[in-house]
Amino acid sequence: MRFFPLFLICILFACSEQEETATPPNIIFLFADDQTYTAVHALGNEEIQTLNLDLLTENGTTFTHAYNMGGWNGAICIASRSMIISGRSLWKARQFQDQWRAKDSVATMQTWGKLMEQQGYNTYMTGKWHIQAPVKEVFQKVVRLRPGGMPLDAWTRRSLQAKWDSIGIDELGKGQRFVGYNRPLSETDTMWSPSDPKFEGFWEGGKHWSEVLKDDALSFIEEAKQQENPFFMYLAFNAPHDPRQAPPSFIDRYPLENISLPESWLPEYPYKDAIGCDPSLRDEALAPFPRTPYAIKKHMQEYYAIVTHLDQQIGKIIDALEASGKMDNTYIFFTADHGLSVGRHGLLGKQSLFDHSVRVPLMMVGKDIPKGKRVTEDVYLQDIMATSLELAGIEKPEYVDFHSLLDLAKGEQQESNYPSIYGAYTDRQRSIRKDGFKLIVYPAIEKMLLFDLNNDPQEMNDLASEIAYQDKVATLFKELLTLQENMEDELDLSKIYERRLEM
Repeated sequence: MRFFPLFLICILFACSEQEETATPPNIIFLFADDQTYTAVHALGNEEIQTLNLDLLTENGTTFTHAYNMGGWNGAICIASRSMIISGRSLWKARQFQDQWRAKDSVATMQTWGKLMEQQGYNTYMTGKWHIQAPVKEVFQKVVRLRPGGMPLDAWTRRSLQAKWDSIGIDELGKGQRFVGYNRPLSETDTMWSPSDPKFEGFWEGGKHWSEVLKDDALSFIEEAKQQENPFFMYLAFNAPHDPRQAPPSFIDRYPLENISLPESWLPEYPYKDAIGCDPSLRDEALAPFPRTPYAIKKHMQEYYAIVTHLDQQIGKIIDALEASGKMDNTYIFFTADHGLSVGRHGLLGKQSLFDHSVRVPLMMVGKDIPKGKRVTEDVYLQDIMATSLELAGIEKPEYVDFHSLLDLAKGEQQESNYPSIYGAYTDRQRSIRKDGFKLIVYPAIEKMLLFDLNNDPQEMNDLASEIAYQDKVATLFKELLTLQENMEDELDLSKIYERRLEM
């Protein structure tokens, strides 16, 4: 029998005990609203200023192709947030809402916050919620809740509630206008100002909401310094959702002459009515029809400004975390609930399946996460939930449809967990992304679009009608039907598929 020296046995025992008692890592989830994947300087947009998001890309791993599946109504954020809190894919999450509405305690226990709490985490939430789950039962500490839609001035709120359903887009701009909508009509249209507190919105309460949420986060980090338990902070900003408001100094950073129109800019999307993006959709009513270069540049100016202002608040949160001494045992995730068009393809909102609306930035930073790495494999933004469970030492429940990103980040896994990426918007749009191609189907008009994403990343050249790509269309459409079945998607596209084969 071989004997080890007593001092070596003691060291081994001490190390083993230390591993067993090591504090699980803290998790900070920074969640933006409406931030598209191109709205980060370090990811290729030379016009936008995002110093702190750039630092996250330098100090961590960025997933360059992260997607939201879509939504079941115009408020895409509801679906996205329901998926990440429940761990369930799009249509399963929609069904799961009914259990939350019924105040089913089992359903509440099957949420991200509760899973972390059961592992000994102190859980904290502030900001936008906008889903059916009872937030104060999901998180132990809830500081403040922000509404899903951003309120404008009091007159506008009353007008929208009373008249929106009965007024048409043609009436906007005539006589009585909704402040913040259908603008700017021209370079002399100054009815709206993104920096004037009288319009409330992000200024409601006297201080910009992004700054209020930053202050909430700093207070919690200060509290966490005195606590031994690990913490999970869910910080949900409303920015850069409209109304895209920011202090004057941030607007001034973006002179219109320095802003270029998107490459895929159009005055009007030809299929907007068929896909549910007609002028009655609130997001699309924000700018005039047809779109003008001036109007789109103004919206982009305000979008860039509020993103830069948000970026500043994120920097202050990270600074506070470093000062607290908690950074070494903390993982930071940043993403958004979905993207935004802001003029691309003649659209303004997020209710489409183009990449600008479904693709988001996604960064993760932590002690063992490679720095400056870019992962190009396709993932879903809701994978962050599963990743945090793995970091916390929680076995992923069977009902969680998403996957941890850790192995991809560390290079221990080379291929995506998803052979294809699924997309859906109400019953008006479906898509599948696979092997560098995306097929989009518009069921109401039986229209198909095919894009070669490697050669056409802006999705401008539709190949669906070209003879050379008929097999690709048929193959992807058939795989979309299978994907629908796996996703429990009840929209029947089989007849459209059959008619397509007969052509």
